[in-house]
Amino acid sequence: MSDVTLFRPVGDAELKLIEESGWTAFPPRLPEQPIFYPVMNMDYAEQIARDWNSKHEPSGCGHVVAFRMPDEVTRRWPVQVAGGRIHEELWVPADQLGDFNAMILGPIQRIATYREGVRAKEVS
Repeated sequence: MSDVTLFRPVGDAELKLIEESGWTAFPPRLPEQPIFYPVMNMDYAEQIARDWNSKHEPSGCGHVVAFRMPDEVTRRWPVQVAGGRIHEELWVPADQLGDFNAMILGPIQRIATYREGVRAKEVS
């Protein structure tokens, strides 16, 4: 079995819920969020965390988490392009997030933090 690394830009609230899961699952979507969308590459995740999350979160922070999945995940939820060529993401319906979480291999890891658009030197 081969695997793929996916990324997710998150704000403080979602990061806290991931931590509360023991770094094993993403939280349920809110009613106004019908799709969960992890992204396929670090560049895209950093772009969102840096240019959106860190500028719109009350704390001024945006984070990038990474996690591994079996590569079959891209067949179950095909890759979508949401803009330019780096803007690749999976669209997982909110009601299938439990199935998605069950496929995560190993822990979810925070790999970058941005404060007010600038990458923090250390991830705590």
